[in-house]
Amino acid sequence: MKVVMEMERTYLCIDLKTFYASVECVERHLDPFKTDLIVADPERSKGAICLAISPKMKARGIRNRCRIWEIPKDVHPIIAKPRMKKYIAYSASIYAIYLRYIAKEDIHPYSIDEMFLDVTSYLKLYQKNAFELAQMLITEIYRETGITATCGIGTNLYLAKVALDIMAKKNTSHLAFLDEETYQKTLAHHVPLTDFWRINNGIEQRLHKLHIRDMADIRAKEERVLYKEFGVNAGYLIDHAWGREPCTIADIKAYHPQNKSLSNSQILYRDYNTIDARIVLTEMVDNLVLQLVEKHFLTYQVGFYIHYSKEMLPPLKVTIKLKRATDGYATILKRVLEEYDYRIQEKALIRRISVVFAQLVPKQYEQLSFFTSFEETEKESKLEEVMVSLKHRFGKNMILRATSYQEGATQRERNKLIGGHNAE
Repeated sequence: MKVVMEMERTYLCIDLKTFYASVECVERHLDPFKTDLIVADPERSKGAICLAISPKMKARGIRNRCRIWEIPKDVHPIIAKPRMKKYIAYSASIYAIYLRYIAKEDIHPYSIDEMFLDVTSYLKLYQKNAFELAQMLITEIYRETGITATCGIGTNLYLAKVALDIMAKKNTSHLAFLDEETYQKTLAHHVPLTDFWRINNGIEQRLHKLHIRDMADIRAKEERVLYKEFGVNAGYLIDHAWGREPCTIADIKAYHPQNKSLSNSQILYRDYNTIDARIVLTEMVDNLVLQLVEKHFLTYQVGFYIHYSKEMLPPLKVTIKLKRATDGYATILKRVLEEYDYRIQEKALIRRISVVFAQLVPKQYEQLSFFTSFEETEKESKLEEVMVSLKHRFGKNMILRATSYQEGATQRERNKLIGGHNAE
C-alpha cells in the first residue's frame, strides 16, 4: 500500500506593533519608538482604558491597556482620541499588501492587527525561505505605511503564534521561528504560562493547583488528571505542551458552526439605575431584531445578562425559550421586559448589559400560529425591513424608535462608534 506523506507546512503570524498607537504616531510624523503616546478617549475620565500605548512607553515598563490614571506622573504622553475608521483603513491597506503575494484562501485575519498566512506553497514560488518571505512582507508594510510589524514563523498555527508572542516581539530582528523540536527545547520551562496562546489567568491558576508551572510539567502530568480537571479542553493543553496543532487555515475556512447566534454587549459609561437600564435593554433588543431582519433569520431563544455595579451581587442571567421562531420586535421585547421587571434587583445599580439571540433558523422556516395575526406579523416585518433599508441608505441614526430619545438612552451615540470606540 502506498503511503502519502503530507508536506510540512509553514505559517507566518504577523502582528502590527502597538497598531493604534503606531498609526497615530505615523499620522503625526512621529517615531512611535521615540514618542510617548496613548490612544484613549479623555472624555471618559482618567479611568478610561488605553487602547494602545506607543513602543516607547512599553519600554518604560508601562503595561499595554492600562488605565490613564495608572500612567506614572513623570510621563506626559500625547493623548490621541481613537479613530476606528482610520485604523480600519490602514489595516485594509496592509491586507492588500498580503494579497499581492498570498492568495486570500491562505490568509486568516485573526484581528484588525494580526494575520495568519499559510506560505507553504509560496516559498518555492518566490525562491525564498520563510525568514526571507516574512522579511519581505514586513519591509513592504513599513515602506508603504510606516507601521512596524513583527512575525512568528512556525510549522503549525500554534507555533507561529507562540513564536510571535514570546520571541519575535522581543527580538531586534522582529522575527522568530519554532518547530516542535525547538519549541520543546527552548520553551519547556518558560513562565508565566499566560504568555502562551489560549492560557488565561483562570487556566493558569487551575494548573498551579495541580502543581503545574510550565509546559514541561504539563507533558509530565498524567493525562487522566488533566482530563478530570479540564474535560475535553485538556486535549488542547496536552497538544500545545508538545507544540502540536492539527487545525489549519483550510480547516478554519471550511468551518461552519451548527448553532448560529447574535449578541450585543455594553459596558455603560456610568452606573445606571434599573429604569434607565431598562431603556438601554430595549434599545439593544431593537438593534438585534434589525440584525435578524437584515440577515433573514428568526430566533427561538433570547437571553440577557445584567452585571451589577457592586460585585457582591451575582449577575442576573435569563434565558427565554420562545414558543415559535420569530423576528418580531414586539413579541421579543414583551418577553424580555417581563422577565427583566420580574427578576431585576430594583434598587441595584447596573454597569453592563448583554443580550443574545440564539437557536437562529432561516426565515423561510417560519411557522404560523392560529393565535397570531398573520396581517399584524406581516405589517411589523415590513416596517422592520424598511427601517433596515433606511439605515443602510442614510445612516444608522436616520430612523430610530422613540426610546432612543429618552434620557439614559445610548443607541444614538453608539451608532457613531465602531467597536464601542470613536469612529472618526
